[in-house]
Amino acid sequence: MSVTLTNGKVSFWWNSIGLPPPRPALPGSLHADVCIIGAGYTGLWTAYYLKKAAPGLRIVVLEQRFAGFGASGRNGGWLTNEITGGRGSFLKSHGRDAVARQQTAMNETVDEVIRVTRDEGIDCDLVKGGEFTVATNAAQQTRLLHAVEEARSWPMTDVELLSASEATARINVHGTTGAMWHPHCARLHPAKLAAGLAGVVESMGVQIFEQTRVTEIRPHAAVTAAGTVSADTVIRATEGFTAQIDGLRRTWLPMNSSLIVTEPLSAEVWADIGWNGYDTLGDQAHAYMYAQRTADDRIAIGGRGAPYRFGSGTDVDGATDPRTVGLLRDILTRFFPATATAAVEHVWSGVLGVPRDWSATVGLDPSTGLGWAGGYVGTGVTSTNLAGRTLRDLVLQTPSELTELPWVNHRVRKWEPEPLRYIAVQALYKAYYAADRAELRGRPTTSPIATAADLVSGRGH
Repeated sequence: MSVTLTNGKVSFWWNSIGLPPPRPALPGSLHADVCIIGAGYTGLWTAYYLKKAAPGLRIVVLEQRFAGFGASGRNGGWLTNEITGGRGSFLKSHGRDAVARQQTAMNETVDEVIRVTRDEGIDCDLVKGGEFTVATNAAQQTRLLHAVEEARSWPMTDVELLSASEATARINVHGTTGAMWHPHCARLHPAKLAAGLAGVVESMGVQIFEQTRVTEIRPHAAVTAAGTVSADTVIRATEGFTAQIDGLRRTWLPMNSSLIVTEPLSAEVWADIGWNGYDTLGDQAHAYMYAQRTADDRIAIGGRGAPYRFGSGTDVDGATDPRTVGLLRDILTRFFPATATAAVEHVWSGVLGVPRDWSATVGLDPSTGLGWAGGYVGTGVTSTNLAGRTLRDLVLQTPSELTELPWVNHRVRKWEPEPLRYIAVQALYKAYYAADRAELRGRPTTSPIATAADLVSGRGH
């Protein structure tokens, strides 16, 4: 039986459970205690924790499409402890103790999300199987060993180094030279989490207005075509769509990431691959891949594809260049030759926010009442929860260990204007792809092209 490839339609995740019934749009101007812009994970977690701590607050969430439409309903489903930008991003500015606190907080956040989904009855196919990162050539193996050495200098990372045979016994990736694994990661179904969270916060009395695009953010106000929501606190939780708001075009770069998902694979194919622990799977390539084994025995695998659109453009409902299917399919069959005859059922893309220094941030300016969180660069499934709890404490003016973490009120310069931004990002990813190809062909050490690209991009610390 032939399988028709679905392109876009938001994501496979949403298609698998059906789009949610539409919620009403903003009926006109109104006042709230807290107005949150964006009904993705950041906005929903913030509303959840604020309402838990202060049930009397009137909280309004404004969403331009529907709750979970953006990266929250399209990502790879990795609930991992990774600090956006790496531990080195805050080392020089804040010191070792602060970075250790941030890492511990991320570890704890993985378990906090698991706790809330259990307590609130949100079934999102969550399995805490850890994170497995594989190397498949000599240069990647060298980077893997450096990564393990760096991780082991932080006792809370709990990283294990696996030999080639140990790694393939866990997940049989073709050409494996070694791998590292840590326990602080879970696989989940992104749209089920977004839909479940939205339902929970609504049941708590939070109002979510959909089909309501915010065009301008002012002190104590969010402006839409339907009216203005005035509030003591206005929180921007717009991640990759931030550039669409007046005055914020160069704040975060909207980076596109794409995924494909296979048809359900046979028991014979899974017997060859293994992957029985449902670990998330990544690699040591410069233009890295990410994957999960889904609850219904598919492989969802992602990568950058066409990473950036001129003028900070975003996709149309996840529509993806068909060439991206070939790129990701090549990685899939190179990793798992047993999938060579498996059909790809769905391809889609999402957009994530990238700050100029690749480091996420959360903060609040008491003088204007304006708060924000984002710039997660792909680590948002976990970081959004930590951001939501941190914003709760900042809004309620409750100093805590969370409000002292190094990413709080972290500021960074804006991205360069066009066409410099477009030219630079295209060149960077061409460099990463070229470096990966050279290593695949046998280059034994990391390509200097990639090292230079890291420094120029801000990824190198």
